[in-house]
Amino acid sequence: MVCEKCTSKLAKLATVHTNKSSPGSSRVTNENKLISSAQKFKAGRDEFKKCRICKKMTHHISAHYCQSCAYQKGICPFCGRKVLETKNYRQSGV
Repeated sequence: MVCEKCTSKLAKLATVHTNKSSPGSSRVTNENKLISSAQKFKAGRDEFKKCRICKKMTHHISAHYCQSCAYQKGICPFCGRKVLETKNYRQSGV
C-alpha cells in the first residue's frame, strides 16, 4: 500500500531504461562477446536499498522499507508515512 504522494514513484521501472526511440537496429555484427557481455550489466548504477527495519533488500529501487515490514507496520514503503491502522489486524511475527 503506497500513499498518494508516492504513487508517481511506482511508474518507474526497476530495470535499466532502454532508448526505444532510436531509429534502426543497434545490433552489431562480428563483435567480441567477452567485451560486450561485461558491459551489459554495470552494478552500481541503480542499486536496491536495504530495509531500514530488517535489513533485507527492498523490492523497488527508491523504497526505504521492504514490503513485508511496510505492511506489518502499516506504513508507505517509500516515505514511511502511516497509511493503515493495524490495531485490529491479527498479524504474526513469522
